[in-house]
Amino acid sequence: MPLLTVDNLSVRFHLPRGAFAAVDGVSFHIEAGQTLALVGESGCGKTLTALSLLRLLPPQAQAEARSIRLGSRELTDLGEKEMRAIRGKDIGMVFQEPLTALNPVWTVGEQAAEGLRLHEKMSRRAAAARVVELLRDVGLPDAGQLARSYPHQLSGGQRQRAMIAQAIACRPALLIADEPTTALDVSLQAQIIDLLLRLQAELKLAILLITHDLGIVAEMAHRVAVMYAGQVVEQADCRTLFAQPLHPYTRALLASLPQLGPAANGTGKLAAIAGTVPDPAQLPPGCRFAPRCAQAIEACNRPQELLELKPGHQVRCGRAGEGLA
Repeated sequence: MPLLTVDNLSVRFHLPRGAFAAVDGVSFHIEAGQTLALVGESGCGKTLTALSLLRLLPPQAQAEARSIRLGSRELTDLGEKEMRAIRGKDIGMVFQEPLTALNPVWTVGEQAAEGLRLHEKMSRRAAAARVVELLRDVGLPDAGQLARSYPHQLSGGQRQRAMIAQAIACRPALLIADEPTTALDVSLQAQIIDLLLRLQAELKLAILLITHDLGIVAEMAHRVAVMYAGQVVEQADCRTLFAQPLHPYTRALLASLPQLGPAANGTGKLAAIAGTVPDPAQLPPGCRFAPRCAQAIEACNRPQELLELKPGHQVRCGRAGEGLA
């Protein structure tokens, strides 16, 4: 049984200009101890998908799903009090912007200790001692001093590690990592990736990795779900997706990666995807990628289903089986 199963998740916004679905019918699963990467351009619905699992959406958004199961528990049946018991204990989250996610008037130690006192019923002294251990575990020297520091007194890499320590404090089964290396330099990115991989091996963590960086996906992910305009357009194991992408959008993303030597398009420039992501309130009638797709035909004006063309390899494209170049 997968650790997490998400079935037909949608997130609708109700705004003065109208209602629209920013996430539409998303389904995936994550095995214990493995990583699923949600990838796609900014605004495709990756973060909204993750926040839906924890019910941390803004008030104007409403999530619906056929099922969201964490182990044997059906999360859609739980009330708010029961969800509060799951946040931070069974599911931890590393938010995209540590400086804004961390409370500026609480020390790093106080924030990490809060979950331990709430979920593990630790005393203030025991929680404080455990936090120092956690900060050391995530590679922060002078952990005692850092625990007494405020977020603005830490560097970007230190804040990211402190947030990871806070997220794993209660040894959750699932860790959601939303752009965990954003705004970090290359050396710090490598350190954070190594840290997450080490923690995953030690704690048997399942990780939902949200990123637009395909290099990080190649290093960390077991499976990949590619999102475009609120929908999953392709899903496969990581090796298959990189070696045999079937959806034109996935192929375009991979073609846009920087390469050593001459660019694959022969121009000497990075390949770019023409056009822009559609407004979620004004989506195309058929395939949402069709207006930007050089291989689109008349049939692409009809909605496309996510179909399994090969075992474990799902694609939302009517032409994916044609072996398009």
